[in-house]
Amino acid sequence: MPSPATWRRQRARLTLTKSSEAPRRGEIWYAHTGGKRHAVVIVSLDQRNATERIDSVLAVPFGSYGAEGPTSRRMEPGKSGLPEPSFLKAHFISVVDKKDLVERLPRRFSQHQMRELVAMINRAIDPDAPYRE
Repeated sequence: MPSPATWRRQRARLTLTKSSEAPRRGEIWYAHTGGKRHAVVIVSLDQRNATERIDSVLAVPFGSYGAEGPTSRRMEPGKSGLPEPSFLKAHFISVVDKKDLVERLPRRFSQHQMRELVAMINRAIDPDAPYRE
């Protein structure tokens, strides 16, 4: 019978995908959601994203219209890498199957942008979360 240490090493090898293939936190992808192709930002942790046991990621979608508020932010093409101005909508955070991620875009959110996005997600679920207009 293998030792616990051997079993953990074997298990780790079986559960991780190639890091170059796995979606990473802060990346912008095109995904098929609701029968349409939408740009999304991956917000789930990289350790979760890289495992084969979990076949989904947590993502926040962009929309083509909206208004800025506690849970949405207008982003210009230079900041998002998308071809036109878009609205990041944290109140629509959702589970997206990895198989529905169809194209990785070259732009990735900075640490500052990710902190802002996480704050927006918090405001979507916590009425007492801080918000400065």
